[in-house]
Amino acid sequence: MKTYAGYIRVSTAKQGEKGVSLQEQRSAIEGYAVRNNLAVSEWFEERETAAKRGRPVFNEMLTLLRRRRLDGVVIHKIDRSARNLKDWADIGDLIDSGVEIHFAGDALDLNTRGGRLSADIQAVVAADFIRNLREETRKGMYGRLKQGLYPLAAPLGYLDGGKGKPKEIDPARARLVRYLFERYATGSHSLDTLVVEARRIGLTNRRGEPLKRSALSLILKNPFYIGVLRMGPGGEVYQGVHQPLISRRLFETVQEILAGRVRHVTFAHPFLFRGLLTCGVCGRLLTGELHKGHVYYRCHNRSCVERASAREEEVEKSVRGLLAQVQPTDAEMEVILKLIAHLRAEWNEERDKRRDQLRLQLGQAKIRLDRLIDSHLEGLLEDGVFCRKKATILSEINRLEEDLAALKDDSASSIAKLEKCFELAKTALLTYESGNSDEKRRLVEIASSNRRVFGKNVVVEPSNPFQLLMNRPPVRSRVLEPNPVRTLLEWFTSKEGLLFDLKMEELGL
Repeated sequence: MKTYAGYIRVSTAKQGEKGVSLQEQRSAIEGYAVRNNLAVSEWFEERETAAKRGRPVFNEMLTLLRRRRLDGVVIHKIDRSARNLKDWADIGDLIDSGVEIHFAGDALDLNTRGGRLSADIQAVVAADFIRNLREETRKGMYGRLKQGLYPLAAPLGYLDGGKGKPKEIDPARARLVRYLFERYATGSHSLDTLVVEARRIGLTNRRGEPLKRSALSLILKNPFYIGVLRMGPGGEVYQGVHQPLISRRLFETVQEILAGRVRHVTFAHPFLFRGLLTCGVCGRLLTGELHKGHVYYRCHNRSCVERASAREEEVEKSVRGLLAQVQPTDAEMEVILKLIAHLRAEWNEERDKRRDQLRLQLGQAKIRLDRLIDSHLEGLLEDGVFCRKKATILSEINRLEEDLAALKDDSASSIAKLEKCFELAKTALLTYESGNSDEKRRLVEIASSNRRVFGKNVVVEPSNPFQLLMNRPPVRSRVLEPNPVRTLLEWFTSKEGLLFDLKMEELGL
């Protein structure tokens, strides 16, 4: 007695879960088998699209048919078996080799020339249908992208607002995602330690599972969080209409760290200045060692002509000297606070001028974008060149729009950061003396940049904004030159100033 297989398929997993289409196909095949005295002994059920090749269940069934483990197969319709021509060619080879192929919903005699021709035509129509469907789907997706709408599921930290609506910020997860960006931007975390941090704060994926390293990496690289949509194999970008979750400066800082421009180093021993000191000659990191009750930081580069070595007490002496230098006197603080109050009063006028400049630059950038699109439509630019130039202009537009948005409350926020900076400088030495090991390390990291040892001599240089503070002119007759303070105010609106502010927040300031 001949044995036959029954093959049923749905295009999506959701259709398979509902089960209606699968049940209807199975019922039709069973009815066809009864009417034609066919014994269906084995069923093959697939919940995958046939638009692309590689269906595992379908391929398994073809293998059994080729090996003659089955005499034939009953399929619901031609479009259930083959919606691409290569799969139809495989079925045609089976028919030519004598395998029985039956279609319950199509009255075709595949053993005749007319029946095969009709089946071939239906297979071509089915293949054309799926190509057209794919093209229309692609058009719909790109149409949404041009409107600034993301056509896929919302990234972590956002919620789907509904069809034709922008993604909405997730009130439960958004602050946690933003926190991870901020932590990574400080340079104090690797992806592995950030995974641990994500678990500590309770951030999970949509299924409630802990985030993996790969998923966290994709989040940190996704420009969606700054309002930019990136789609397609070429990475074409579009301006989104959803609310950004983080600033462009913060995102760019994270990208620099991910690209390897900032190196993470893991140390086995909790020495106070571990990973913070370098040899002034060869530039290698100094290694902390405990010797006769004292901690030494030494260069272990054998080719170094002058291998540095300094006791921890000497390093602390240099750090304290630096923090004492940046500390303003009471007279300076009195003048500085008056000057900040004056700047606060006149900042609105300067802010309006800055807003006009940004609006002019934004308008010019949009004009350049329109001209670029027109050139592309006229065929004057290749796709690759167009995508690169478009991405550059969109990046500029995003930056300008972000700067414009920041000006809404910049009068308060920037001056507040400036006041916080002077307060830190005023109390830096006291904060260092009274802090624990981690607090001391963070203060050293933000207050200094180059920390080098030449032989036994320790040289600690201030970082911005402490360098600006050290270069301030002395107070004479309670008059302070406003330029250093104004320069600091402008510096706090830069990317470097943003990173410094994040580090100050780590110290609880």
